[in-house]
Amino acid sequence: MEESVAGGNSEGENGAGAKQGTKEEMLGFVAKVEAWLDVYMVSKAPFQIPMGGKEIFVKIAPYLIIIFVLLALPALLALLGVTAVFAPMAAVGGNMWGILSIISIVTSVVALVLEVMAVPGLFKRTRASWNLLFYATLVSFVGGVLSMNPIGAVVGGIIGWYILFQIKELYKN
Repeated sequence: MEESVAGGNSEGENGAGAKQGTKEEMLGFVAKVEAWLDVYMVSKAPFQIPMGGKEIFVKIAPYLIIIFVLLALPALLALLGVTAVFAPMAAVGGNMWGILSIISIVTSVVALVLEVMAVPGLFKRTRASWNLLFYATLVSFVGGVLSMNPIGAVVGGIIGWYILFQIKELYKN
């Protein structure tokens, strides 16, 4: 007992330490994924987007996100309504549709919120806004895989990450 207290493993410290360690591990993992994608989407990419094309992407990105959010909201609200009606029945019946649709909706909402949060910074070209878009693509990828759409997740991830990493250099701190 005394060894655990001396080592800093008392019950009061363990809970906060475990949460902090998990957060640091997750951020470290995301940094490794970002570094890996940076290599394959920029350095080893078969072709680079010319600087003029990158400038166009950066200029229209905030407007595209606003348009897509406005288009996605009614569809997401409709999906929420359909899921609210059918998901409980599907879950009770042993059908995975209810669980998969809930996973899809939750990840879509999280990605949408991250994208909306990024819009003001995209106009200013801040690295923090680029990071939010990167996190949104990660959430979308994980959501696609968890909702049993791995092919769509991989194709969407590759296209999104390619463009995102090609324009990364234009976003400064």
